[in-house]
Amino acid sequence: MKRPKLHKVILTPFLILTIILLNSLPVFAGSGGELPTPWMTLPFVILLLMIATGPLFYAHFWHHNYGKIAALLGLITGSYYIFVLHDTTTLIHAGEEYFSFIGLLTPLFIASGGILIRIHKKATPMLNSAILIIGAFLANLMATTGASMLLIRPFMKINKGRLKPYHIIFFIFVVSNIGGVLTPIGDPPLFLGFLKGVPFFWTLTHLWHFWIIGVGLVVVVFFIIDSRNKDGEDDSTEMSGKLEFVGLKSLIYILATVGCIFLDPAVITSGPLHDILKTIKGYTFHLFGLREILFFAIAFVAYKTSNKEAMKENDFNFEPILEVAYLFIGIFLTMQPALSLIGNFAATNGDKLDVNTFYWATGALSGVLDNAPTYLNFLSAALGKFGVSFPVPHDLIASGAEGFRYLEAISVAAVFFGAMTYIGNAPNFMVKSIAEQNGVEMPAFAQYAVKYSIPILVPIFVIVWFIL
Repeated sequence: MKRPKLHKVILTPFLILTIILLNSLPVFAGSGGELPTPWMTLPFVILLLMIATGPLFYAHFWHHNYGKIAALLGLITGSYYIFVLHDTTTLIHAGEEYFSFIGLLTPLFIASGGILIRIHKKATPMLNSAILIIGAFLANLMATTGASMLLIRPFMKINKGRLKPYHIIFFIFVVSNIGGVLTPIGDPPLFLGFLKGVPFFWTLTHLWHFWIIGVGLVVVVFFIIDSRNKDGEDDSTEMSGKLEFVGLKSLIYILATVGCIFLDPAVITSGPLHDILKTIKGYTFHLFGLREILFFAIAFVAYKTSNKEAMKENDFNFEPILEVAYLFIGIFLTMQPALSLIGNFAATNGDKLDVNTFYWATGALSGVLDNAPTYLNFLSAALGKFGVSFPVPHDLIASGAEGFRYLEAISVAAVFFGAMTYIGNAPNFMVKSIAEQNGVEMPAFAQYAVKYSIPILVPIFVIVWFIL
């Protein structure tokens, strides 16, 4: 099997971003402080509109130029911060977040591509629903990205002959988003909350009923829709019922990636490793940290030692992760003005915002912005409302305490609403890309929201809100 070139997925995006950021450092050394003008949200709005309309109305142009467009719009925003606001700190933080973001996704994507699952059973609504629920469990152990990349291919294969776009969309709803609300491993916002002082098992202890409601209701709707799909029912091919695994050694790389997530002095609070991590974190290498270097080292080893049979049968290629890597360069840069304005509003008006506002605002913005910084902005505002700051005081979020319902609302909204759009969470884009490579005609950005996420998810999220 001729393998794709690894450097395209790792090096090219970071060369672009590193040039933008490192070239900014000699120009100004300030951290700014001035708020951006609302007009500077336009590059972000333009990028969202092009993501929504490009595949639908000018697919050829978009497919060949989306990376350049994202980089150009990001460069416009970056230049504004450098030359107008004299603020390089915001850009450096955006670069660090992006590097960590794509660094985590890459080894999970590659390692999962090296694991082949053969399910020798005919697809049924019950079996499909079971796979979604299993994926929702796994999302909390190996992140939504790892679970999505591990299961999407076998999920599509067993539905061959009856595979429809709704199969992929419900997979995104459950496995790529809602399922990951139980642990900080599941979704980046929850891990950031963990680093900021939220106890590791707080989400499992306090959000399990929302997991049951969210996953349960979505799977029930899926089961009803899938029961009406009669395609492929006349297939007389007999199945053995066996379950086969090829390339299970790649699980080691997934576990190693998850383990590296916790390499932080805020997590490992004592001992020699804490001192080493604290020293490394104190260096000003801007984009480079021990954890991220390990992520890419794991990705490289996983790629070089992966099972060839598994990767070939999985039709493994880098296009899904490349699409995420290039588009999110633009997204991470162009969303900074919006995040600054939102964060300032939340901080200055926190005393006027109640649990309802925090739930719907966090959710709505997590669907179109990166949900991790959105989560942090509103968590910071909620703490400010009670006159405290990071790290999160444990007595504030204990059951019955003042901040308990606020943290519930922010956590659930950030994770659940990531399913509202393709850009709400990184696995959404990768699952979509893999499906399209396998001949599934996925709905465009706006169609996804209008036809699926709004009519299906919003009523369920209203029920969650009512319980809150």
